Amino acid sequence: MATFFIEQFGCRATQADAAGIERQLRERGYAASAAASSADVVVVNTCTVTAAADLQARQAVRAIHENNPRARIVVTGCYAQRAPGEVGALDGVSWVVGNSHKPEIPRLVDEMTRCSPSPASRGFVPLSTITGGALLSGSGAAKILIGDISEQHELLVAPVEGGEAGHTRPVLKIQDGCNKRCSYCVIPQVRGRSRSLSPSRVVSEIRKLCDGGAREVVLSGIDLGNYGRDLAPRAELGELLWRILDETSVERLRVSSIEPMDITEDLVAIFAANERMARHFHMPLQSGSNRVLAAMHRWYRAEHYARRAELVRERLPDAAIGADVIAGFPGETEEEHQATISLIQRLPLTYLHVFSFSARPGTPAAERRDPAPERVIARRSRELRALGERKKAAFQAAQVGTHMRVLTLNRGGKDGSGPWTRGLSTNYLDVRISGRWPANQVLDVRITGVPNGHPAGIAV
Repeated sequence: MATFFIEQFGCRATQADAAGIERQLRERGYAASAAASSADVVVVNTCTVTAAADLQARQAVRAIHENNPRARIVVTGCYAQRAPGEVGALDGVSWVVGNSHKPEIPRLVDEMTRCSPSPASRGFVPLSTITGGALLSGSGAAKILIGDISEQHELLVAPVEGGEAGHTRPVLKIQDGCNKRCSYCVIPQVRGRSRSLSPSRVVSEIRKLCDGGAREVVLSGIDLGNYGRDLAPRAELGELLWRILDETSVERLRVSSIEPMDITEDLVAIFAANERMARHFHMPLQSGSNRVLAAMHRWYRAEHYARRAELVRERLPDAAIGADVIAGFPGETEEEHQATISLIQRLPLTYLHVFSFSARPGTPAAERRDPAPERVIARRSRELRALGERKKAAFQAAQVGTHMRVLTLNRGGKDGSGPWTRGLSTNYLDVRISGRWPANQVLDVRITGVPNGHPAGIAV
């Protein structure tokens, strides 16, 4: 039996893609390997949001090939879609498959390994019949399969099930692509236009996940607030959330990143009205300067963002509120950087994801002639990350003594107080629960302290 391993990078949407690939490979008779070093086929699912993400993917491919030269390496994801020739030139890569053709990966693996049952019994389609894409020869030995992602009008989602492969909190991608054109962002080029999974299909997939044992489901997308606007009839994210709550038994529903202008009073009211909604909002900020926001083509201003964050805190006092921030956007002055720090200091944010500005080929920001020096970007990033740590620590400290429902995960450890099990609260608190507990259990936990920066609790 041939084995496979998936090396995963990037956001929740790419994680959902990887889970779909994994399921399809298992259905075809392949076995998951514990490590890339022992797998017959390695799928590298890449991100390209920054130059560092590209570098990380290249380093991973080189390491895989060095440690397991016999492995067939398939590189897919956003980096593969953006720069297939660059990826295909790496030693050891057999196939480069763009986001446009991710569903073809299991069939490519069949062709490479020839270990599956007969093609007829699997509905196998030879590569010669693939349409809507281009089969190219790169500068290396790799074959390249890529198509025009902007021509995709449907969201392709592999069937999912709960409880498989140790996935305690399955991720369901309900939206992909983006119609916005932020000046720094390459994602519309590699993900295509916004497209959504129908509400009935979302409900069906969540029912399957619940039947498989999932207790928390994470809804993911590239621009979740735009969910359903491409469908006929048009759908809305809020309507979908109510339908999921009414028509499925999911115990906790978590929503990934939502743009600030999509955080409406009606949406927040849904979270406040039902304890099955995770008290967790991730709202990208990017900058606290209105001039920089305009240059980024972010269609809100600092005061708009502040009102959304305050609305969440007013209705949900214990909610986690996270933000993305870019340090060193071209033309950003020191005063504008300080404006970002000042805004974050006064907002009820509980954590930050800080990104050093990275020029992405083909974006307007990459063409600007006023880049910030690398040392300035690095220093501003450090200052923002330090602020994020202070906000996180303050939020954690405020939770001491509270009681919360915590979902146990499949990891744990041991410290001076004895064994502990990792768990996740509704408000995104990463809790170390005293004792050994099976994964995927919901416990009532009292937070007892934050030793060494790790929230600790006991089941009550």
